[in-house]
Amino acid sequence: MPYSMTAFTRQSHDAAWGSLQLELRSVNQRYLDLHFRLPDSLRDLEPLWRDALRHRLARGKVECTLRFEPLAGGDGLSVDRARLKALAQALVEVRSELPGVAMPDALGMLQHPGVLAADTLDLDAVKATARALFDAGLDDLIAGRAREGEQLAAMIRARLDGIREQVTEVRRLLPDILARQRELLLERLDVIKAELDPQRLEAELALMAQKADVDEELDRLDTHVVEVERQLTQQGPVGRRLDFLMQELNREANTLSSKSVVAETTRCAVELKVLIEQMREQIQNIE
Repeated sequence: MPYSMTAFTRQSHDAAWGSLQLELRSVNQRYLDLHFRLPDSLRDLEPLWRDALRHRLARGKVECTLRFEPLAGGDGLSVDRARLKALAQALVEVRSELPGVAMPDALGMLQHPGVLAADTLDLDAVKATARALFDAGLDDLIAGRAREGEQLAAMIRARLDGIREQVTEVRRLLPDILARQRELLLERLDVIKAELDPQRLEAELALMAQKADVDEELDRLDTHVVEVERQLTQQGPVGRRLDFLMQELNREANTLSSKSVVAETTRCAVELKVLIEQMREQIQNIE
């Protein structure tokens, strides 16, 4: 089953320490091209995520964006109430023993060691949540690429059916094509009014018939169509192989067009090129 290189997913999580939002976006690219936008405090997650993307994706430009919003006040200060209460009790005892000693004000009490502490952020919990978001996001991204890949395969198969119809039509026309080629040559000879060796004439007619015979091109078109169908059922990346097959199909369509001696064959060759180009455009998005 082919996978598209185009997909998008967004994952988010809210917690007591704040919120995380992860976005993964992929578009078509000849090779695997990875870009990361992460907060500085979570930058060390990039090597792990880069390896995961390389392990599960083969082609495409992938952008990974992680946004972290700490909860308001989460990086502020907190008062140790038990320690402050103990300090206040100690000051009461000091005042009772030394009435004349000046007591500290509120700011002085806050400056006492252990009374005021800075809130600390549990980065390990944030990173664990970010990793879980990434794993879920990568699974969702690949599922999206698979769904679009199925749609691309359906469109390609529809064009393959169109190619089969055109090949069948050319095969039906082939006897008329050869007869028309012979008529054209005889008409030209009649105009010339030249005396020709009958054996030479037959040899020329046979050569012209050979040049006009497109059985080989039609057989190769059939073979390439079967191979495209087979590639659409394979596991793993198939985009490059399909692109090569489009070149081969186009080569046979061009040869068919160059051998055309009747309008019907020309029309079939043009229709073949249109169908092949439509497939090629879709295949540019296949991994």
